[in-house]
Amino acid sequence: MSVSEGEEGGLFRAAPSDNSQDLLDNPTKTVATGSTPEDQASPVVDEASPSSASSFEMLDMESAHAPYQEVQPHWFFCRRADDNTSWLPFSREDSDKLENAFTNISDEGEEDTVVAVEGQRYDVHVKERKRHAVYWEQAPSEVRRCTWFYKGDKDTRFMPYPEDFSKDLEEAYRKSVTSDEWKKKLDFPTGETVILHNPKLIMQYQPIGLQDDWVSSPSEHTRPRTVKRGVDNISVEIPDGEPEKVDHVVFMVHGIGPACDLRFRSIIQCVNDFRSVSLSLLASHYKRAQQEGQVGRVEFLPVNWHSALHGDATGVDEDIQRITLPSISRLRHFTNDTLLDLFFYNSPTYCQTIVDTVASEFNRLHVLFKQRHPEFSGTVSVVGHSLGSLILFDLLTNQRDESQARQGISGEPCHLNCNTLEQTLNRLGLQQYLDVLQNENLDLESLALCRDSDLKDLGIPLGPRKKILNYVRRKWLPEDCRMGAVCQAQGPQLQPEVTSTQDGNESSGLPPQQFHLHRPQSVTSAVDYEYFDVGIGQANGGIAKGQVSIDYPQLEFHPQTFFAFGSPIGMFLTVRGLKRIDPNYTFPTCKSFYNIYHPYDPVAYRIEPMIVSEVDLEPMLIPHHKGRKRMHLELKDSLTRMSMDLKNNVLGSLRTAWQSFARLPVAALPPGEGGETTTEKTLEETQGGFDEAESSESVEEREHREIKMGMLNGGRRIDYVLQEKPIESFNEYLFAIQSHLCYWESEDTALLLLKEIYDNLGVAIEQPQQ
Repeated sequence: MSVSEGEEGGLFRAAPSDNSQDLLDNPTKTVATGSTPEDQASPVVDEASPSSASSFEMLDMESAHAPYQEVQPHWFFCRRADDNTSWLPFSREDSDKLENAFTNISDEGEEDTVVAVEGQRYDVHVKERKRHAVYWEQAPSEVRRCTWFYKGDKDTRFMPYPEDFSKDLEEAYRKSVTSDEWKKKLDFPTGETVILHNPKLIMQYQPIGLQDDWVSSPSEHTRPRTVKRGVDNISVEIPDGEPEKVDHVVFMVHGIGPACDLRFRSIIQCVNDFRSVSLSLLASHYKRAQQEGQVGRVEFLPVNWHSALHGDATGVDEDIQRITLPSISRLRHFTNDTLLDLFFYNSPTYCQTIVDTVASEFNRLHVLFKQRHPEFSGTVSVVGHSLGSLILFDLLTNQRDESQARQGISGEPCHLNCNTLEQTLNRLGLQQYLDVLQNENLDLESLALCRDSDLKDLGIPLGPRKKILNYVRRKWLPEDCRMGAVCQAQGPQLQPEVTSTQDGNESSGLPPQQFHLHRPQSVTSAVDYEYFDVGIGQANGGIAKGQVSIDYPQLEFHPQTFFAFGSPIGMFLTVRGLKRIDPNYTFPTCKSFYNIYHPYDPVAYRIEPMIVSEVDLEPMLIPHHKGRKRMHLELKDSLTRMSMDLKNNVLGSLRTAWQSFARLPVAALPPGEGGETTTEKTLEETQGGFDEAESSESVEEREHREIKMGMLNGGRRIDYVLQEKPIESFNEYLFAIQSHLCYWESEDTALLLLKEIYDNLGVAIEQPQQ
């Protein structure tokens, strides 16, 4: 838009208005002034009076005349949180891609150009100026091609002008540079005034008429804004671009409630933070490998199940709200939105919804990621925080490996009784759905292979779906396959003979090690409260009936590693009656498992004591990401070593004294049994006590090295504990809740994940320089 100098009509002034704050936020909003549309579209340039610029003559104006150079734009996107609006820059790589796409758009009628940005997690529609999330639901955000910026006295960062406003400013700046004439006043129809004092001093003034009438001193409202040209002239941190190569993908599942930390942020925001931490650690701990092209990056994607559980499809929130008391409403709302998720997971109906959502999200994200990254040939891991770790544990426990899947297809199935589909639906009072099922050529045998989602796609409501699946699967199982062993669609299999013990509990006729070497396929009920054996271990008196009996869906990929953050898995397994995890047990499709927790986390429980109960093992201490222990822990260890050294020195001195005393004549003392004198016997016992005390520490260390941790993590350690911060050690109760939510921003946790991932790829970690 061209700007003419000395245009007739003088300066446009906006009429007084109460909408001052709106104009502050949107400098280009048009205010009716009675002028023509052409006048409103263009600002007016005039010579600024000497007095208007007298207080700003701070810079040297005798600089040589420099030729005009076009401003370099940078692309920003808008982030809105509550009442706060901020503009954040794209990386230089993404901004260059957007600029290239923008310059290549010549015809307004052609289709919009879509550019993938931020590791291909977002798509920017260039003509629409919108940024859309790819992997999760999120409202589109505004995108802006930015060249001019402003900041008020109370602003913390520069804000970009709208593109039309910036275009006008750039045209006026170009004329001033070309003619080498400054102290120009640029008035806009909306009342804003921009004065170009010199190339480095440009100010914007708000119209006086927009001040509040009752304000006695207008100085606060008339303070100018600082105006800057180009992103290089403002203080803004432009993020580094992400490597295009993806080595590994990690799906992260949240715990109870919609918020994942003390700032009440969503799983999307927390995973974004975890991804940023991992990128920083890759740059510091795998710097050489990145430079050599061995390491790209790890992609972390969120999995949200809370919105599906509390959405309109289930209607559970409305049901709970009807029975909620009106008192202490905020506390009750918090309880309904968070703590009730624990009870929902132990309900067969809602547990099915949660598990189906997590599995379907896993499969959807996996397929979508491979579509957007067709060159990806890496593996996938999963992370679960709090209740999310228990969901993953149950889901992975009920996966089928390839051999079981093949047997399930080729084996001879159990036989249904003679009832027809019509007779079954009449018995259930659901005869109205007969036509729907027959239109899909479904009989009882094929109906038994359907999942809840299949019937949902046919338009069958939730209640009838559960009735049908429950009845068909009960009839599918023979009577002797229901509670002891699980019926499999295969030939020869390892089936224990279930007998009754004296205390009334069931026990298996096979040794536990034999029975749990191979986990049978779980065929479960969809609505009842029966519990079934998953082959993990044993309870008192027989087989542990572990999980709520639902239909666990299958994943379309085999996770490489399962990481649990702040996990209550150990507690839930114990409450379910499981006393011990069989050392031979492993997840059917996942060979590695890490239980990571903060020492003050009130929700976290250990796993290793359920595998190895005869030895009291300390958890593995997660190294600090800077390659050392925290100072207060080092001091604590030093004091412990000093006390042990002191103890050993005292024992050594006593042993020497007793040996000297043993060489004294003892014939006068009365003999004991076997001809030994009492003193000789006492000395031998005392010497043995010294030797035992001295060697106890070395024996314990040797036992720790030789102990086998079972196959849940391939024979390696499972429990890993973070190092608490010095301030946390003063009062562990004060930081308990924070400790349960600390994992999303923990460098030590992220580094442990990266080390496990890249160790499997044969890339060693590098110790960063201090």
